[in-house]
Amino acid sequence: MLESLAYVLLGIVLGLILNYVLNKMHITKASTEAQKIIEDAQAKADNIVKEATLDAKTQAYEYKLEAEKEAKASKLELDKFENKLLEREHNIDRRDIALQGREDSLDQRAKQLDKKQAELGKLESQLKNQIDEKVKELEKIAAMSAQEAHDELFKQVERQMENEVTAYIKEREDEANQEASLYAKDIIATAINRYAQEETVERTVNVVALPSEEMKGRIIGREGRNIRAFENATGTELIIDDTPEVITISCFDPVRREIAKQSLEKLIKDGRIQPGRIEEVVEKTKKEVEEIMMKAGEDAVFSCGLSKFKKDELLTIGKMKFRTSYGQNALQHSVEVAHLAGIMAAELGLNQQLAKRAGLLHDIGKALDHEMEGSHVELGAKFAKKYGENAIVINAIESHHGDVPANSIISILVAAADTLSAARPGSRSESVENYIQRLEKLEAIAKDFDGVDKVFAIQAGREIRVVVNPEKIDDLKAHKLARDVKEKIENELTYPGHIKVTVIREIRANEIAK
Repeated sequence: MLESLAYVLLGIVLGLILNYVLNKMHITKASTEAQKIIEDAQAKADNIVKEATLDAKTQAYEYKLEAEKEAKASKLELDKFENKLLEREHNIDRRDIALQGREDSLDQRAKQLDKKQAELGKLESQLKNQIDEKVKELEKIAAMSAQEAHDELFKQVERQMENEVTAYIKEREDEANQEASLYAKDIIATAINRYAQEETVERTVNVVALPSEEMKGRIIGREGRNIRAFENATGTELIIDDTPEVITISCFDPVRREIAKQSLEKLIKDGRIQPGRIEEVVEKTKKEVEEIMMKAGEDAVFSCGLSKFKKDELLTIGKMKFRTSYGQNALQHSVEVAHLAGIMAAELGLNQQLAKRAGLLHDIGKALDHEMEGSHVELGAKFAKKYGENAIVINAIESHHGDVPANSIISILVAAADTLSAARPGSRSESVENYIQRLEKLEAIAKDFDGVDKVFAIQAGREIRVVVNPEKIDDLKAHKLARDVKEKIENELTYPGHIKVTVIREIRANEIAK
């Protein structure tokens, strides 16, 4: 037991000694390795320092070489710049020498010019004296002063130039008419041929037939209350005179007149005529007439193949159904102008839809001229601007009677179509009194010119023939007279369509054989 314990203690002691020895060996080895690492690091550090020193010296040498190279380049550039400056100085010196030579040359020329100018002044004075002497001699020979000769010469030139200008104008007019007439006639003939319709003139009916004379009393009513109620409701005036079984409706507004006419016919047919019933019938008729106008506007737009019209525009177009001009229905006339303008625009390769729109709206002011002050042209233009119509449409409205210049071909076509529609036989009518006055005024205008012998208005006032004295008016002056008469008619006379002016000059030589 003790031996075992002793062996154990001995083993422990030997283990501790062995462990100490091993630890000591490890420590020694680690110290040796650390020393070696330190020495290696020291060697590496020395190598790095040496390499860094060498690199620094190398880089410094390179920088030195580069700086020397740049300095040489800068020196070369400076040398070149100095050479250029020296060359410029030499050029400037040469220019100064040349300019100095030019100045000397100019001075010599100026002296020569002064000398020549003095000589010319002397020659001019001599020529003037000679001319004055010649003029005096000519005045003595001609027995006429220089001013009188000047005036006479200008009079002769003026007379000669007047004849030449008149002949030139006639020649140019003939050529223009020959060239343009065929083309224009072809386009107009095509337009009229493609739009051929019968003219049915609708006149505003303002007379209502009564079934009996007793109906007049019922319309007037007790103490005139019925007629007053009717006039207040319709805005018209009833004229009841001695004409049997007839009542006349008077009003400037054609729409009101139509409402009054239809309302009165309904009341007569119904037989119940009293203030309450009158107001009821008139109110109902107003709505019916408005529907008629809207339908008429829509039909007109549809017949022209147009679109994009506002409701108020359609209603205003429809109002023209009850408007007439020289007996011609305004709406039918506008539709006809739209078709004619559209066809002519198509023949010329222009915008057909725009031409039709301008033609349809050219007289739209006639639907408004009974409501507002101003001509139908002014009112129509304002109406078109209000509803945002195209500028060409507005100009066509303003220019179709020549109030403003036409600024597009479509405006000219609308004016031509308006004239075609108004000038066709049977399209318009006028009273006998107005007709006679127009013919008398037409003949009086032509008679005011010198050299006119007789004047005849023919073809219902569409042509005027002026017979002149052949001794006072020659062939060239006859053309000038025709143009002057035409311009005076245009300025002083209002008329539908065109008026042709024909000046007749003839000489008859008569001899009697015995």
